Amino acid sequence: MTLDDLIGTLADRTRLRLLNLLRDSEICVCFFVVALRTSQPKISRHLAYLRRNGLVTARREGLWQHYRITPPPEPELAAVLRTVMSACAGDPEMQRDRQRLEKACCNPEKFVKLHPAPIPALED
Repeated sequence: MTLDDLIGTLADRTRLRLLNLLRDSEICVCFFVVALRTSQPKISRHLAYLRRNGLVTARREGLWQHYRITPPPEPELAAVLRTVMSACAGDPEMQRDRQRLEKACCNPEKFVKLHPAPIPALED
């Protein structure tokens, strides 16, 4: 991934809102509709875009897809993503999205807490 690819991927508000919801969790696609109050086709289209560009991965569990963030392997790009995610956390709309997500499911164990992998060091 290049910086241009990353910036282009982050240049859409819906994709930023999705990434904000995924910042510390793995989430089933069904909860995005409730949290974002957006149509399922629109969410699926943006998740597919994020997958194609390597920022999210998905795993299937029965009929459901569970998504999580996959930081870029390049340290500089991972730092850009972290900075953008930090800025998103303070956005009022994105805070409301997270509140709706927390209320979307009565079973918080469905949200798997992820421990980020260390970012590879640059080789000299």
